[in-house]
Amino acid sequence: MNKSILFDLDGVLVDACHWHYEALNRALKEVANYTISEEDHYSTYNGLPTLTKLSMLRDKHIIREDDFYKVSELKQAYTVVVIEEFCSQSLPKLVMLEHLKDEGFKIGCVTNSIRKTTELMLKNTGIRKYFDVVLSNEDCINNKPHPEPYIKALVMLNSLPENSFIVEDSPKGLEAARLTGCKVIQVKNATEVTKELFRGKI
Repeated sequence: MNKSILFDLDGVLVDACHWHYEALNRALKEVANYTISEEDHYSTYNGLPTLTKLSMLRDKHIIREDDFYKVSELKQAYTVVVIEEFCSQSLPKLVMLEHLKDEGFKIGCVTNSIRKTTELMLKNTGIRKYFDVVLSNEDCINNKPHPEPYIKALVMLNSLPENSFIVEDSPKGLEAARLTGCKVIQVKNATEVTKELFRGKI
């Protein structure tokens, strides 16, 4: 069996949480004349797929289900613009991933983001080549906080939980990670995710 390290994307490998927040708010403002407060974003919505967020807003009678597609399309368009503008190569991440590969780890990225933006962020930061598996919210039936995405990644990497680490930042992601039985490393943001994070742990 392989030993593996699985990373969330937004807030772990890249500082993209605020990008998604801004992109969704631009779309919501355009369609429903509504924006999510920063406090509500971090306490309630952070780490959830866009469709889940829209369903929650629908249940609060803020947006109509008929507008889900329009908001999602606008949000995706705004997200791509932001990624192209701000997402760039990260030397600390390159050093970290090179070190983990040298230590014999299989590496995965497991995210609630869609595949298009996931691949774009990994490409623009120059780290895509290090990942043996990349799972987006389009690759699983149940997304985080359900553990399915992480369990699926472990199966694909031929790894057992006792030989694996998961690096997460958001409450929903941490819930999913802990349910797998893997060793969980909690971080506050992507700046903490460097080679030094694993010192004494692997």
